[in-house]
Amino acid sequence: MSGVLANVDMRTQLAGHNRLELLLFRLEGKQLFGINVFKVQEVIQCPPLTHIPDSHRVVRGVANMRGRMVTVMDLGMAIGGRGVENPQDNFVVVAEYNQHVQGFLVGGVDRIINMNWEEILPPPKGIGDDNYLTAVCKVEGELVEIIDVEKVLAEVIGWDEHVSQEFINEAEECEEDERQPVVLVADDSSVARNQIKRTLAQLGVECVTANDGRQALDILKKWADQESEQPLHERLFMVISDIEMPEMDGYTFTTEVRNDPRLSDLHILLHTSLSGVFNKAMVEKVGANDFIAKFQPDVLAKSVLARLKHWQDAHATA
Repeated sequence: MSGVLANVDMRTQLAGHNRLELLLFRLEGKQLFGINVFKVQEVIQCPPLTHIPDSHRVVRGVANMRGRMVTVMDLGMAIGGRGVENPQDNFVVVAEYNQHVQGFLVGGVDRIINMNWEEILPPPKGIGDDNYLTAVCKVEGELVEIIDVEKVLAEVIGWDEHVSQEFINEAEECEEDERQPVVLVADDSSVARNQIKRTLAQLGVECVTANDGRQALDILKKWADQESEQPLHERLFMVISDIEMPEMDGYTFTTEVRNDPRLSDLHILLHTSLSGVFNKAMVEKVGANDFIAKFQPDVLAKSVLARLKHWQDAHATA
């Protein structure tokens, strides 16, 4: 298994070409699931686990992995399944999300596949809001479900969504400007969209949300097509975009925005859980203005307020 994930960092060359590689795995049954290889540090046979009293029900224990203590969660149980009976008979996918390293207990690892983000589709409509999917795709005729890991982590760990008072005070000063600031937010995770929306609300900032890069681009083009005396960048002060999204990733979305003269001046902040292997050079290559790792309310608030003040100053002198 150690050879399966060899040279994962070399795979970052796929970024910017609307491509990704998925590690396919199974939980308790035959259904295939996928996780972006960018997030994966290693896959190992489950080591001995130490149970932690009063821990969340899906936490099967902690393990010493290469000199660090890693929490191991039963991913099948986390999404409503039965979970595994004997952890040591299964595998642990060690992954980094939102600057936290954790292990996900899975039944078995299948293989790594190379795909285009256009082949990764949003979950079917009508399945409800309580599902744990961010996307689906087909591999050799078999349906692959991509789990909303951010939702799992929010339920197990719980992220602090409160913005510090100092940033709220700064935002109140910005509110003296009579123009209503608007942000476009693109993220395929409903949990992430709501986290951002609640953070912006604490700053008095209105936002419009999109479920992926393709939808966000369509919204921007529709706004640009509308007749108005104001250029779009004078009405929309920034765009906050995830990177991993079905149909069109954040890198490609940024490139498309920069290639459209009507949109090219928009301020784009990439907001990503790809903290471990994040390719800063790629962010600069596609022309994003900045990037921050998920999910830190104060860091997001600081970036938003800095951009808002710059936007207001620019319009005050225009």
